[in-house]
Amino acid sequence: MPLARKRQISLIDTPFYHCVSRCVRRAFLCGEDMLTGKSYEYRRQWVEDRLLFLSRVFCIDVCAYAVMSNHTHVVLHVNQDEAKQLSDQEVIIRWQKLHKTTLLVQQFMNDDSEATDNAQQITLDATIAIYRRRLFDISWFMRELNEPIARQANAEDNCTGHFWEGRFKSQALLDEHALAACMVYVDLNPIRVNMATLPETSKHTSIQRRILSLKKGYQPRALMPFVGNHANNKPSALNFDLIDYIQLVETTGRCIAPQKSGTIDITVSPILRRLGIDESHWLTLSQCFESCFSVAAGQPQSMNRYKHHTKRKRILGIAVFP
Repeated sequence: MPLARKRQISLIDTPFYHCVSRCVRRAFLCGEDMLTGKSYEYRRQWVEDRLLFLSRVFCIDVCAYAVMSNHTHVVLHVNQDEAKQLSDQEVIIRWQKLHKTTLLVQQFMNDDSEATDNAQQITLDATIAIYRRRLFDISWFMRELNEPIARQANAEDNCTGHFWEGRFKSQALLDEHALAACMVYVDLNPIRVNMATLPETSKHTSIQRRILSLKKGYQPRALMPFVGNHANNKPSALNFDLIDYIQLVETTGRCIAPQKSGTIDITVSPILRRLGIDESHWLTLSQCFESCFSVAAGQPQSMNRYKHHTKRKRILGIAVFP
C-alpha cells in the first residue's frame, strides 16, 4: 500500500524533495506519437513555463527540473519561513494569481472597513491561513503544475480523462549528498536517454537554463541560486558552487553516456571532495537514483532519523551511501 503523502513530506527532516509525474501509460503525450508521427514536443514548453511561473507564486524553490516526453522531474525546496513572513495582503496577492478568492477576501483587499465584524474577521483569518499553508504545500504545487497542463492537452485533443498517471511520486532528500546526486540525476535525464548530447543542448532542463544565464553573467531568478560555500548559509540558496556543479554534471554525463563522441578523463569535481562522496557510489547514484531509493534518500543517519519520524519499519537505500 502506498505511503500517505503527509507521511512522505516531513519538513522536520528536510525541506528538499524530488517529485516525478508520469503521463498515463507512460505514453509520449509530450513527445512524438510513434503511431501517428504527430509531435507534441511543444507541450514540454507548456510544462516548463508553468513550473517557472509557479516558482514565483509559491514559497517553494525549484532546484532542478527536466521535462521529458512522457514524464517530468522536479527537485523542490519548501521555504516555510518565507510563507510565514508574508503579510496577509501578500498571501492573497499570490493566491489570486492562481484562483479567484472569496468575496470576503476581495472586500478585505479593497479596504472595505464595513466587512470586518468579529465573525467576518475570524472567517477572513481562517481563509488567509489556508492560503498561506497552501503556498508551501508540495501537493498543491504539483496540483497547480499538472492540472492546467492536463486540461489544456485534453482540450487540444478533444478528449477527456487522465493525462498524468495517478498522483506524483515524491522522494525526501535528507542531506547534501542526496540533494547533489538527485539534481545531477534530474539534469542528466535527456543525456541518459540519448535525447541530447551535452548539458547546454538539453532542452527544457534546469542545467541548460543555468548555463545560458551564466553566459550572460547572472543566475536565473526562477531557480534556487547557488551561493558557493557554507559561509553564506542562506536559507534559500544551494551551498554548492555553480561552476563546480556544471563541471560535475558534465563529467558525470560523459561517464554514463559512452556512446557520445569524444572522451574526457574521469576527474573528481571539487564538489565531490567537499561532500566526501565516493566515486563508485556517485556513479551508481547518478545513473540509478530512483531505483536506489524509495520515498527518501540520504546518508544512513539521515535515513534512520526520517524512518523514526515517519514511523516506517524500513526504507530502501540506507546501505547505498557509504
